[in-house]
Amino acid sequence: MTYLPDKKRYDGIEFRRCGRSGLVLPPISLGTWQNFGGVNAFETARAIVRRAFDRGVTHFDLANMYGPPYGSAEETFGELLRKDFHQLRDEMVISSKAGYEMWPGPYGSGASKKHLVASLEGSLKRLGLEYVDIFYAHRPWPEVPMEETMAALAQIVRQGKALYVGVSSFSPERTRKAYQLLQREGIALTIHQPSYSMLNRHIEKGLLGTLDELGVGCIGFSALAQGLLTDKYLGSDVATGRAKEGGTFKREFLSEENLQNVRSLAQIAKERGQSLAQMAIAWVLRNARVTSALIGAHSVSQLDESLDAVKNLEFRTAELAEIDRFAKEGGIDLWREISLL
Repeated sequence: MTYLPDKKRYDGIEFRRCGRSGLVLPPISLGTWQNFGGVNAFETARAIVRRAFDRGVTHFDLANMYGPPYGSAEETFGELLRKDFHQLRDEMVISSKAGYEMWPGPYGSGASKKHLVASLEGSLKRLGLEYVDIFYAHRPWPEVPMEETMAALAQIVRQGKALYVGVSSFSPERTRKAYQLLQREGIALTIHQPSYSMLNRHIEKGLLGTLDELGVGCIGFSALAQGLLTDKYLGSDVATGRAKEGGTFKREFLSEENLQNVRSLAQIAKERGQSLAQMAIAWVLRNARVTSALIGAHSVSQLDESLDAVKNLEFRTAELAEIDRFAKEGGIDLWREISLL
């Protein structure tokens, strides 16, 4: 059946400006990290993206190695573009990244010009696009001169293969240097993508201030702490969901301290008339310096629940103070750069 988007999809959506750039993003963006790979059902991904677009989500976040297997999330999204969204491309912001391992050998990961340029070429082929809207250096690589990495990003923009460039998981110091190096190239650092949630608040200690000063946007990923800030871990049996799967969700995340804090936060959410997931997303968006919260979804119903977070983004001072009692660092940050440079 031909997809016809909802004509009222933009009604009531308050887009947020990305730093001091001309780009605006929806308050909630859809990521493809865990649920758009070749092992997932295509029609489920299709239903999720259609529903997201119908509800005003215009930003879709990918990376070269999202799957599994690597590259398959971009292949899935490329098929969606061809089948459903080929006439709607100009209404979409599509981002991709490179840095983590993508193929064997010395050039399959890193931040060298060789890796970044080659990886983007592959991403564009899988997506069936001439350009992406945002291209990120996916992670800091201290072994690679930042001058080379930023020169590669500048080249990619000049070639028209990306409209904007960003970085992910950089420290405040590395972010500032990246900004300066790109500035010398005549290119703006548009956006930073750090992990940020009620159980992972490191960006409040320097990075948000740095981004605000430089005029760089911020899109927080893992706003739900990989599912820890959802109802699935509120019961007595917590060995469910991604805790069983291993990977980036570690068993130690389910410490008694974390679980007690999650249960207390869930009670606050209940008093606000929200699910824990909705409050967690709203909390990330409480700060005007955050451009967008990046979420994933395994089903249309899960997507709808997350998107409904925007129905209540206001927090009373007393609520924020109560949340601060339990929104503690949970030892769940696997990505943040600790070293200065």
